[in-house]
Amino acid sequence: MLNAVKNFSVGYNPNNKSNTFTSGDYLTGTITLDLAEDCKINSLCVKLKGKAKVKWVESYGRTIVVYHAKEKYFSIKQFIIQEGKSNVGQGSHVYPFTLQFPEQDLPSSFRDKKGKILYKLEANLSRPMSMDSKAKAQLTFISKTNLNTPPGSLCYDNVKDKTMKLFTSGTVAMDVNIDRMGFYQGEDIKVVAFIQNRSSREIKPKYRLYRKHSFFSKLKRKVETKELLKEVGEPVPPSVSQTVTRIITIPPAADPSILNCNLIKAEYRLRVCILKQRLSKMSAPECMVVVVSLESSGVEEAGRHDGQCKRKQE
Repeated sequence: MLNAVKNFSVGYNPNNKSNTFTSGDYLTGTITLDLAEDCKINSLCVKLKGKAKVKWVESYGRTIVVYHAKEKYFSIKQFIIQEGKSNVGQGSHVYPFTLQFPEQDLPSSFRDKKGKILYKLEANLSRPMSMDSKAKAQLTFISKTNLNTPPGSLCYDNVKDKTMKLFTSGTVAMDVNIDRMGFYQGEDIKVVAFIQNRSSREIKPKYRLYRKHSFFSKLKRKVETKELLKEVGEPVPPSVSQTVTRIITIPPAADPSILNCNLIKAEYRLRVCILKQRLSKMSAPECMVVVVSLESSGVEEAGRHDGQCKRKQE
């Protein structure tokens, strides 16, 4: 009986060239069961599951604290062999199935050391007097993101005004605009900045695109950032006001933004600051950039809203 099951596996058919799924998609696949002898089966079922979880460890002196949380999105179960003893003959058996992802707002797949958003198939074989046999297959899910979001909720600056410390008196004001909030991987961001250089020295705008991952447990939030690119623009002469334009390209390998998960957030921020010799820290206008995967099926076209961030030095 222990060696009766020679092979037990579950597989699925790709939904598209990129082998990804989104809300409402149908998933078809098969369960393969190879038996060395006739067997009694209690039940055979397949599940489609989605969940998120976070976990990380922090040390406080001699005390170690584990922060964790879980969130279940759905679990869809389909019986191939109904509960109750059934006889299945020796040999290879292939059982087809069809499942559907729920029509709900679900976050994209995500993997990190501190958190995961997982979607998977799980087949379960139950036999009398034996441990259940399980087979799993991971799926890649891409969220159906609606980019028609009012830009005011996605573009902000949380840095307080600060005065530039110069050898001579003077101020700098900067007004930064991007034409929209939503971009695909590898797409260009057109950044337009109106810079008023009221100082006596030449200044340069510096552009920084960085990724921000936030993990939420019941007790604490963990934030990690990573700089993806930085560029320096053309100089602005002293006592001059001018509009400067810069094209910033979203990295083609950037993961999609995740803004609809309670435990994990994956964001991108574009920050524009001023470079000047012997200049102290200066508040920097910052805009959130929503990155949408090109692999997503059914993604709505990016809305052409005006996104504006302002921060002035007085």
